[in-house]
This record gives sequence, C-alpha cells and structure tokens, in this order.
Amino acid sequence: MYAVTGGRTAPSAGLAMEALVSSATSARLGLSYVREYRAISELCRQVRSVAEISALLGIPLGVARVLISDMEAEGLVRVHRPRAEAGGPDLATLERVLSGLHRL
Repeated sequence: MYAVTGGRTAPSAGLAMEALVSSATSARLGLSYVREYRAISELCRQVRSVAEISALLGIPLGVARVLISDMEAEGLVRVHRPRAEAGGPDLATLERVLSGLHRL
C-alpha cells in the first residue's frame, strides 16, 4: 500500500469516512490503472461510503481515503460529502441520550 499511495497517509482534500462515493464513468478502468483503482471503481457502481470501501477491500481507512481522493482529482469517482447541519440536536435530546447511557 505504501507504493500505491506514494507514502501519503492523508488525502489531499478532507474526506470523511461517511462520505459517499460513486463511479464517474460507466466504463471499466483499463490495465493502465492500478488494481486498487479498478477495484474501487467497480465497487462504486453502487454508491458506497469511504468506510465501506475500506472494509470491502480489506485496506486501512487512511489508504482508502488517499486513493479515493486521488481518484476524485482524476475524475474517476464522484465524492458526495455530507452537509453539516446547522444547529444539530437540541439540548433535550442530548440530555435523554446521556440519561440513557448512565442507565446502562
């Protein structure tokens, strides 16, 4: 994996593990691409999360994030980043969750 990522451990752009990834092309990637790129492209014919791709390919999450980020830069995949919701959960909800955790 070191050679495939060029020794990088972090993606060039922020990429959350819950971000969704889909193939940007309907064609199969040729042999000019590394095996991992071809595998990710095939998996992403169905929309999958970064974490799911990592698990299905059996590669570390950091490596998957680097590869997917590189593929996005080359236009091979589309990354659908989650939107940060304004406000988040209200205080009453957080208190109920905390209370439930204390009862465990």
